[in-house]
Amino acid sequence: MSTCALAQKKGVVLSGTNELDEVVISDSKFALPKEKSGKVIVKITSDDLKKRPGQSIAQVLSTVAGVEINGNQSGAGKDLKYSIRGGRNRQTLILIDGIPVTDASNINLEYDLRLIPVEQVESIEVMKGAASTLYGTGAATGVINITLKKAEKKAIAGNVYLNVGTQTTAQEKDYSAQEYNQGFSFNGKTEKFNYFGALNSSEVGGMSQARPTNDAEKFEDDYSSRVNSIVKLGFTPTKKLSFDFFANYDRLKYDFDTDSFIDNLSNYGKSEQFRVGFSPKYKYEKGELVVNTAVGWMNRDSYSYESLSTYKSRNVNADAFNKYQISEELFVIGGAQFQFFDMVNLTPYGDIQNELAKFNIIDPYATLVYNSDFGFNVNAGARLNIHSKYGNNFVYNINPSFSFSEIPLKLVSSYSTAYITPSLYQLYASFYGNLDLKPEKNSTVEAGFELDLWNKKINVNAVAFYREEDNSIVFVSAAYDNIDGKYNAKGVETMFTYAVTKQLNLIGNYTFTQVEKALNLYVPKHKVNAAVEYQPTTRTFFNVSYQFVDKKPDALFDPVTYEQTSVVTAAYKLLNATAKYELIKNRMTVFASATNILNEDFYEVIGYNTRGRNFKLGLNINL
Repeated sequence: MSTCALAQKKGVVLSGTNELDEVVISDSKFALPKEKSGKVIVKITSDDLKKRPGQSIAQVLSTVAGVEINGNQSGAGKDLKYSIRGGRNRQTLILIDGIPVTDASNINLEYDLRLIPVEQVESIEVMKGAASTLYGTGAATGVINITLKKAEKKAIAGNVYLNVGTQTTAQEKDYSAQEYNQGFSFNGKTEKFNYFGALNSSEVGGMSQARPTNDAEKFEDDYSSRVNSIVKLGFTPTKKLSFDFFANYDRLKYDFDTDSFIDNLSNYGKSEQFRVGFSPKYKYEKGELVVNTAVGWMNRDSYSYESLSTYKSRNVNADAFNKYQISEELFVIGGAQFQFFDMVNLTPYGDIQNELAKFNIIDPYATLVYNSDFGFNVNAGARLNIHSKYGNNFVYNINPSFSFSEIPLKLVSSYSTAYITPSLYQLYASFYGNLDLKPEKNSTVEAGFELDLWNKKINVNAVAFYREEDNSIVFVSAAYDNIDGKYNAKGVETMFTYAVTKQLNLIGNYTFTQVEKALNLYVPKHKVNAAVEYQPTTRTFFNVSYQFVDKKPDALFDPVTYEQTSVVTAAYKLLNATAKYELIKNRMTVFASATNILNEDFYEVIGYNTRGRNFKLGLNINL
């Protein structure tokens, strides 16, 4: 679920509403008490994730107000289309441990969320609205900041888990085991050293991506497998100085169907990601200096239409930023970021070589944060983007908020600008590329409130936003081009939580999003999430959740003529349930879950299957 980044209460679990000392980092890059932040930030904590076992990152994010993950109910190998406030993949920036991640060879310079297993994730922050001031190009509608797990306080600790589930459509109703997910982690911490390592693998079959036009017809099952490994090392020679290193490898293999209602028997895809990074931190009397560096390589193969396409890309990130405490109420953040991208694309129809397809970006930026003792807070900043192809671009934000001490009410507001440069593929691809593309520009204004009632047992908040987009990049007439004119998206996000007792919580949110027709693909106008959580004992937990997704604009694509036929997929509703029990306190936990209990038959993408009623069992052991 979701909540504004404001003062919270203990006990609500899906949205990350926790105690007052909870902190967020997305809107300042440094730990800030959540009640001091005026941005709309959703924090999904480790406790929240533990209470949603067996779900993927896409499924978790799909319950956040203002977020739509199209494909989270489809087959495991289906690509994901994620949208924040009516935007597109390329307008949402993904961070892992505060470092941008991307595939520079991807059409939209986006990151594939299917690569990350939720079992390796500690927490997730979702910041909605333009955030280019702190994070640069790509952060036009929001930022998803994923924090991976790290060492615990013990010298030696570990974890082992196994999940087994079904994978069937509403028509087939095959409840045999088709999904296996297993892994382990080990970690430890001493006075000066810490370490964390994890390995995960998953295999999923049982259903075809594409759906037959006739339900009596049977398509071939499409299989997906994934392997993830990560190692993190930390060294703290003094209380002021620390060094963190990481290395990870992710591999995804999957069958896929290229077109709606068509079974492609020979299509397959493979993605391999390698990432290494180093992050030193130094704390001094009035501040802290951080340097985040990372290098990533992505290799992808895609076989479709009887031909093989190979993609390779590299990205380099170095971000140095400093927090300086001017006074107890005021601090300033200054930094500079360097990013480099290049790609290779080898196809029978034409190649892209990295000697041509590359660019770099250098961004100096500054942010000022003021937290008064009488309730007024403000976050303001600016960034100069220096692009090797597009020259200079300037963005800024202003984010004031005010808390009334006499009544439990907080008002939030912000105005922010953003930009998105075209991807290497959109610029240099054979036939499809366009070297005359202009960067997209965005501006967002938002305002809202949060209100606590009945001794903070009830929390209500709402935020309204209006986003204007210029130079939108779309695929038209077999090539990428900018749309003339400005287009807008607007909406309202609301949330309600009620702690009925210490054991029982009621949670819900509603999102209204309206996007102009040229950019509204896959965006539902109305979306509702609701949940009842009941914890009768410290070892037992039950959850029942409901989701309603309104009808969505979609399109049937003709791969021969490149023409699109507009269609609308029908609204659908999902009812899910989870039960969890701790067999051995702090050691062994089992869970059972049922999804789409009503066996709803629906489309996320026209012509492709979605999961019907499915079941999952899991075991988790702490060593």
